Amino acid sequence: MAGLTTAQFAVLFVLDKDDGMPISEIAKRLSMGKSGLTGLVDRMVALDLVTREASTEDRRVNRVRLLPKGIELLQKGKQETRHFNEALLAPFNEAERATIQQFLDHVTRNAEAIIAAPEGEE
Repeated sequence: MAGLTTAQFAVLFVLDKDDGMPISEIAKRLSMGKSGLTGLVDRMVALDLVTREASTEDRRVNRVRLLPKGIELLQKGKQETRHFNEALLAPFNEAERATIQQFLDHVTRNAEAIIAAPEGEE
């Protein structure tokens, strides 16, 4: 995906929705451990995809922000994903696509509810 790993693309995608997010929030949204995500973000900083800045509210908190190279690769990755999805859905008519979308929306809502639930209450 535009030369990115799936994990890198996921981080860029989350930041595209809410740039300047703390690592703990990115980890929560991606269902990743903070320590694993910290290493991933370190590698992304070294590749000039993102930057890490101390929060103005709490210096203990680091916020991750997109850099121009990260934005460029994210856009390329989104375009590649769109082309892939179009090819994947090409055999289906509009009604079938609508049904598939309904199922995917339902799965997404379920996943979001599971992620949002306190530990042990899934």
